[in-house]
Amino acid sequence: MSLKERLMEDMKQAMKDKEAGKFRLSVIRMARSAIQKVEIDKRRDLTEEETIDVLAREVKQRRDSIAEYEKAGRSDAVEALKEEIALLTAYLPQQLSEEEVRALVREAVAETGAQSPKDMGKVMGILMPKVKGRADGKLVNQVVKEFLG
Repeated sequence: MSLKERLMEDMKQAMKDKEAGKFRLSVIRMARSAIQKVEIDKRRDLTEEETIDVLAREVKQRRDSIAEYEKAGRSDAVEALKEEIALLTAYLPQQLSEEEVRALVREAVAETGAQSPKDMGKVMGILMPKVKGRADGKLVNQVVKEFLG
C-alpha cells in the first residue's frame, strides 16, 4: 500500500471514529492537502519518495514553529504541534538514530577525504541523499561540523 493510499485509509477511519478522530482527521487532511498542492504544481502524481519529502517538510515546519511558540510562551500550541509531529512521523520511514548518522558521516568523510570545515559541502552532498527523509538535517549538519571542526 502506497503512502497516499495509507493516508486515505487512515482518513476514512478517522472520519468513522467521529469525535475521537477529529484531531487526527485534521492532521491527515492537512498532509493530503500539502501532497495534492505539490502534485498540482508539478502537474503529475508524486512518486513515493516525493510524497515522503512533502511529509518530511511538513514535520520540519512544525519543528521550526515549536521554537517560535516556545519563545512566545504558547505552551498550548507547542503541545498541539508535538502531537502533529508524532502523527506525521508515523508515515515517514524509520528515523535514523544519532549513532547511525555518525556512522554515515564517518563513511562520507572517509569517502571524500574531507579534512576541514571547508569540505563540508562535499560531505553533505554525499550524505543528504542517503539520509533524506530518515534524519533531521540539523542533526546531520551538527554531526558533520563536529567531525570536521
